[in-house]
Amino acid sequence: MRSTVHGGGDAAVWDVAYPARPSRMAGVAFAGFSRGGSAADHRLVPHASVIVALDFGAGPPLVEDAAGRRFQGSLVGGLGYSGSVWVRGENIQCVQVRLSPVVARAVLDVGPVDLDGSVVSLGDLWGRQASRLSERLHDLSSWEDRFALIEASVARRYEARRPLDPEVVWTWNRIVAGQGRVRIEALAVELGWSRKRLWARFREQIGLPPKRAAKLVRFDHAAHRLSAGQDAARVAADGGYTDQSHLHRDVMAFAGVTPAALAEESRLTTAALAESAGPQKSPARGESASADAVVARPGPAWAMCNQ
Repeated sequence: MRSTVHGGGDAAVWDVAYPARPSRMAGVAFAGFSRGGSAADHRLVPHASVIVALDFGAGPPLVEDAAGRRFQGSLVGGLGYSGSVWVRGENIQCVQVRLSPVVARAVLDVGPVDLDGSVVSLGDLWGRQASRLSERLHDLSSWEDRFALIEASVARRYEARRPLDPEVVWTWNRIVAGQGRVRIEALAVELGWSRKRLWARFREQIGLPPKRAAKLVRFDHAAHRLSAGQDAARVAADGGYTDQSHLHRDVMAFAGVTPAALAEESRLTTAALAESAGPQKSPARGESASADAVVARPGPAWAMCNQ
């Protein structure tokens, strides 16, 4: 759940936990989010992953998109969803799973193209299994155990289903390795595929056309650099944008805010987390310390899964 906040005070009441070791599954990462009784007003910002947020708190969050569609509880964010999605509520607790699009179809058991870049209820995809997982998460007392439960569930779902075409996986990996600065037509030639074939297979299995996917990956890198306080002109030049106005248009299109606003919201989040963070291995709110799950050190809240 990459996110930005309205002011430093909102970030200060979030605890963010992540596993001490990376997931054993390539293309999968976890984080835990916990918030006390104060109300959250949280805008989700898209990035180059499919997001699953499994809610298990006392107050199921309300999710609302730009069209006014609403649902409560666990969610799935398709690749490249709109930046105008909000999560609101109190006493929120969830495990976030970030899925590379090359594993997302098998884990979710739905084609990414069917998500159409939207945010939907996990219950609509997994039915009763979604609520059972939430109940089991609620019964566990440590982030370590929660991460282990979800990792095992994700692994079972992935292993039971057919992987993507290796050519599609190769294309995605080349886009990521090039930070979105690749010529898709050249990749098709290198594969020996026609442009039409690559576009069709990639969109069906990844969820976006390859050029749109490349733009999203490039935005993802730019957003991280902006959040780190780097100058927008330098980010634009190094990121392959034609000029700063080109960067501005892409950030507005994906995040729904200007580059300056995205950087400022990230700065406020970082400052608030710096004020509230305890020792590096301090427990999440209301939990005993665990050697395998820690509260994240200061940094943009939406980037915590990159730890």
